Order: sequence, then structure tokens, then C-alpha cells
Amino acid sequence: MLVFAIETSCDETSVCIMDSDKNIYSHIIFSQEIHKIHGGVVPELASRAHLEILQKITIQALKKSGKTFSDIDVFAATCGPGLIGPLLIGSTFAKSLAIGSNKPFVPINHIESHLLSPTFNNEFRYPNLCLLLTGGHTEIYLLDSKEKIKLLGETLDDAIGETFDKVGKLLGLKYPGGPEIEKNALDGNELAYTLPTPMLNEDNLNFSFSGLKTAVNQLVKKNNLNEKFVSDLSASFQLCVSKILLGKIKKTIKKLDEKSKKIHTISVVGGVSNNKYICEKIKNYFKKTHIEIIFPIKDMMSDNAAMIAWNCINKNTKSHQDLFFNANPRLKIN
Repeated sequence: MLVFAIETSCDETSVCIMDSDKNIYSHIIFSQEIHKIHGGVVPELASRAHLEILQKITIQALKKSGKTFSDIDVFAATCGPGLIGPLLIGSTFAKSLAIGSNKPFVPINHIESHLLSPTFNNEFRYPNLCLLLTGGHTEIYLLDSKEKIKLLGETLDDAIGETFDKVGKLLGLKYPGGPEIEKNALDGNELAYTLPTPMLNEDNLNFSFSGLKTAVNQLVKKNNLNEKFVSDLSASFQLCVSKILLGKIKKTIKKLDEKSKKIHTISVVGGVSNNKYICEKIKNYFKKTHIEIIFPIKDMMSDNAAMIAWNCINKNTKSHQDLFFNANPRLKIN
């Protein structure tokens, strides 16, 4: 089965042509530059940018793959969650291609695609605990199978990727803030500042990052934004985030152990899984345990169409096709 997939849930425009034997014939991710001017994603500008680039990269993908629309068996697109404008553009475009080619259209859940992305390159041992770290989501999921997925904890305010961007802006760094903070932290002293770890000691699996952002803001107001201060605070911020994430993972495992649910694998997915410091902290803690830490391939970490194609391939096309499925910015799994 040959799938043509589109991802446009936020500010990445991506298309992928993949078959059911895991052959990726082409995969293009176009990151919109316009948002750097504003220091964050502007939904209307994101929609316009998707319109401008989607046709171009579709032609490029076909040319690179050596395929034509007549070769495609299934068209798929992200239908939620995400920004409604971008979701409508990507899904409508894919539906139009499906109608024109007389082929099925399969609506795909963006979050579910992130959660299942490590199954592309790893042997999954269930139950699996998944830590989703993106610009818009910070969540913990329990996967008993590809079909049985349960949300255990989520952020009550800012998502982790959003927090990185906001802290980066406070420190005078370029957008997106995540890579800039990680780069500056390399030369910093992570013990220079003690930052709060909201909700870490509470008896639940939810997250909160707004207090951490406020603490950074207060420090910025009291200090000069020189190179040393930015490096030290970047390093301290990363350490704090790692403590929060690792603390919640350990608490989740303990709660599941009490219910005789033994976790075999922990997957870390989403754009923030590109942060090497955070991932090393998690991997090092579990190095001497029976739990394996796994990640998707790099091309499937940030928002991308490859994970959309892979999710589609793992579904029964006949039962999941739905040309009249409406894009939903708050789409849930199952």
C-alpha cells in the first residue's frame, strides 16, 4: 500500500510518500520562517504559509519519489488536534487529491501519530509509557496496544515546547527558543539558579510550567542579559525541566506498579525529544533498570508527515476512510 500523507497542524508544512514495507520515497518538512518575526506562531500567517507552500512541496515529493497520483493507494492528512485554519487547509487539500484520484481518504489524529511513531524503528514491548513533549502538548500516556491508549497526565497550563519558546524570548534568544536554550546551556552552570518545580510533589501525574516561566521572568528583571547570565539560566532551566519530567515519570511507574502494571518501555516523542540534554537525563536514570527508553527516528520527532503516513499504514483503510470527516482542533484519541 502506497500512502500520500499531509501534516499541517501548526507551522510545519509536510508531505510524505511511504509504503507499507516502510519505504519512504520522499519526505519534505517545510518550517515556516515568518513566525520568527513575532516570536511565536500566528495562526492566520500559518494558514497563509501552508497555502503558499503545500502545492509546491507536493510536486517536489512526487518528482523525488518517481511516483504519480495514480500510483497512490490512500491519501491521509492530519485532522486534529491543532490550529483549525492549518488543519482545514491540509485536510481539504488531501481530500481533493483523493476525490480527483478516486482513492480513499483517511483522517489521522496528530497526537496518536506521535505516540505510535517509535513503532516504526523499535520493537515495542507493551505496556508502554509514552511521554509526549511538543509545542502544544505535555502529556503522559499508557499504551497497552496500538489501539488501547489512555491519557494519564497532562499540563494544566503551558506546554513544555511553548515554555521553552517563552523563556527563550525572555532571555532575548531567537525563535524557536528550544534549540537556542539548549545551545546556550552548553556553556552554563546548571546549579547557578534554583528554579521551582511546580506540581512535582503533588499526588497526580499532571504538569504545570507557568510558575517556572514566571520565576525566569523575575530573574531576568533583576539581572543584566549578558552572555554568562543567559548561559547559566538556560542550563538551570533545562535541569529544572528534566527534574519535573523525570519526577513525573517515576511517579507514574510507581502508581502503575501498585496496580501490577509493569512498564517495559518508555518512549519519548514530540519536538522536544530533540533536546539531547533532557533525553540523556532520562536515559541515564533508567540505564540499570529493566525499562528500555526508546525514541522515534529523527524525521518523526517534530511535526511531520512521515508519522501521519505510518499511522495510516497501521490502520484498516476500509474501516477508517472518511471523506466527510471534519477537521477538529480538539480531536481526541479513540
